[in-house]
Amino acid sequence: MKTIYKRIIIKLSGEALADDKDRTILDKERLAKVADVVSAVSKAGVQVGIVVGAGNIWRGRLATKIGIEQATGDYMGMLGTIINALAIQSAVEEKGLSCRVMSSINMPQICEQYIRRKAMSHLDKGIVVIFAGGTGNPYFTTDSTATLRALEVNADAILMAKNDVDGVYDSDPHKNPNAKLIKRLTFHEVVEKKLEVMDLTAVAMLEGKDVVIRVFNMDDPANFEKVLAGQDLGTTICKEK
Repeated sequence: MKTIYKRIIIKLSGEALADDKDRTILDKERLAKVADVVSAVSKAGVQVGIVVGAGNIWRGRLATKIGIEQATGDYMGMLGTIINALAIQSAVEEKGLSCRVMSSINMPQICEQYIRRKAMSHLDKGIVVIFAGGTGNPYFTTDSTATLRALEVNADAILMAKNDVDGVYDSDPHKNPNAKLIKRLTFHEVVEKKLEVMDLTAVAMLEGKDVVIRVFNMDDPANFEKVLAGQDLGTTICKEK
């Protein structure tokens, strides 16, 4: 497989790992699908970093509902991302790949501490790196984590793999059957129009940067190969030219 990207960050939601039928936080088949994709991408020579959310375990709005202050609730979410990261690591290693979980929160018995140079060294060696623990600070989303890590490790693209959504639309396609897919956007347009692609703070950080965001449907694993090959799939978000 020929690719246009050398190093990527795959952004996964926690919900993408959950079992909708049994209402459990993790689903074996979904984890295996993620691992299959990572294996195919890695074998194509692309260096892979992963950032995963924790929505299958903990949602910030629940903290407000039960009376937990936001900072504490955010830390609880960061711990949730570590659980998900360990699950993905196990699935990826079953495919015979080397994989490291690096956390912004120091948990030496469980995973490596995030150190930029060490992360880049792992990636250069073809080791899959899962960035867990969010940014290590409350009040920031895992979208911001994906942006920060992409900039820090000099990734070419952030792949926003979505469930049941083919890209960015001008309105909610689940509510509006006439919603139109937007093929190309600039970072400025996303912020200006307040499009719900990812956290707007995360998008704003990319203003003027060379990192590209690709938003597409992950239900078909072949879509990853199409995106990496440069096909015009889903939505592409980049700086103004």
